[in-house]
Amino acid sequence: MNGESEHKRRGGLVLALAYILVILVLAGIAAAVTFLGDPNAGRQVATLHIPPRHIARVPAPPPVETPASETPPATQAPPGGETPAAAVPPGTAVPPGQTPPPGQTVPPAQTAAVPPAQTAAVPPAPPPPPPSPPPMTGGAAVANPALIEKTPQGPLPRIADNGLSPMRAYGTAIRPDGKPRIAIVIRGLGISARSTSAAIDGTPPGVTLAFAPYSNDVQNWVAAARKKGHEVLLEVPMEPYDFPDSDPGQYTLRTGVGEDTNTKKLVWSLTRFTGYVGITNLLGGKLLSDAGALEPMLTYLNRRGLMFFDNGSAMHSVAPDVAARVGVPFSQATLTVDSIQSAMEIDHRLSDLEAEARSKGSAVGAGFLYPVTLERVANWSRGLSGRGFVLAPISAIVVGAKH
Repeated sequence: MNGESEHKRRGGLVLALAYILVILVLAGIAAAVTFLGDPNAGRQVATLHIPPRHIARVPAPPPVETPASETPPATQAPPGGETPAAAVPPGTAVPPGQTPPPGQTVPPAQTAAVPPAQTAAVPPAPPPPPPSPPPMTGGAAVANPALIEKTPQGPLPRIADNGLSPMRAYGTAIRPDGKPRIAIVIRGLGISARSTSAAIDGTPPGVTLAFAPYSNDVQNWVAAARKKGHEVLLEVPMEPYDFPDSDPGQYTLRTGVGEDTNTKKLVWSLTRFTGYVGITNLLGGKLLSDAGALEPMLTYLNRRGLMFFDNGSAMHSVAPDVAARVGVPFSQATLTVDSIQSAMEIDHRLSDLEAEARSKGSAVGAGFLYPVTLERVANWSRGLSGRGFVLAPISAIVVGAKH
């Protein structure tokens, strides 16, 4: 019992001594500061003064006053003495902080209409110039618009308003040098593509080429021939003596029928293609011997500015007399160069043409597009100028030319 009391007395004494020691230490520190001074007293301390933040308040704009001239007319008070709120003109903004009068609906603010950007008006581009017409004389003219009458059947040749004829427009001009002229007409083109191409490319430009009217692409062949420099004739089917055993087709000009019937058939042939100087007979021994049937046809050609070439196959042709009577430009072959299809015989016939041209000033021969004919004519023509002759197109050897 006494031991436990003694132990408690000693613990209280130790605690009292600890408190006294802490007090003495604090007193010592205070005395040191008092007698020695603040250790941070010599340092400079910067003080930053930050003023309090103030939020600027934007005053509300004054109400928009409507000018007296734009004040809407006063409305009458409704029964009961209530005065309606003033109407807000459309598009007038309500100042901030204010509300529209009771019962008034404020329309949405209207923005000024901005017109769409306008670009400077650009005038439309001028139309392209019309294509230049084909040359009026010489060259490779094929379809001069001034020489064409449009018909349901196709383009029909005509004399131009200035008097120019298809014969002159599509003909090849040659210089009058006084030398004897020889014309060669090769017929039968436009049926066989291979033979037609051989005739166009294998004969010199001075050779005249005659095309049948039946092929659908005959105009393309004619254009190719004109590009090579050839003059072109149209072969018109005419009645032979052995018709209908020899039948050149449903558009054959015939004896014993009316003029209108033959004219319609002639027009069909004339409208198959363009670019020719005139026509020649395809067969036609019987028709060419009948002046009554032939004269209306040659008269029609004369009115159209075309020439007529008699290929010499008809034994009793009256074409020279009828042509002279109606005044149509006319030419006739005096011999066929390939009646016998051999190189030697063709060379003899070509020599005969030279003799005739030397004595008469001109001569005309006709042939078919046999390969041997094309080869011998091409070979013969190479030395023709050296022998004193001119290979002339058929339009350069005509009689009765008035166009």
